[in-house]
Amino acid sequence: MMNMLDFYVSEKQHHSGKLLYEWLLDEAKALGIAGGSAFRAIAGYGRHGKMHEESFFELAGELPVKVEFIVDDEHAERLLAVLRDRNMRIFYMRTQVQAGTV
Repeated sequence: MMNMLDFYVSEKQHHSGKLLYEWLLDEAKALGIAGGSAFRAIAGYGRHGKMHEESFFELAGELPVKVEFIVDDEHAERLLAVLRDRNMRIFYMRTQVQAGTV
């Protein structure tokens, strides 16, 4: 069985001089994770209850971004360990999925 490992961040969050979603993708690639994707939301709110939505007048990005990986248990644990070692607080969701190609 595989895992879907999803991280939810703000599009303007940074870590180590990079946008956080780009940093997550780079770290996953460096760990040998075969692929990952970042998806920008059109609207959303988090634990603080503040709604963020796209509008023509809002240029600064505060929309949610979901960063998603399909990984085995070993790669999931390795990526989560990197985040724990850096004392990062990022909300994630890990779900068992069946993945394949037809």
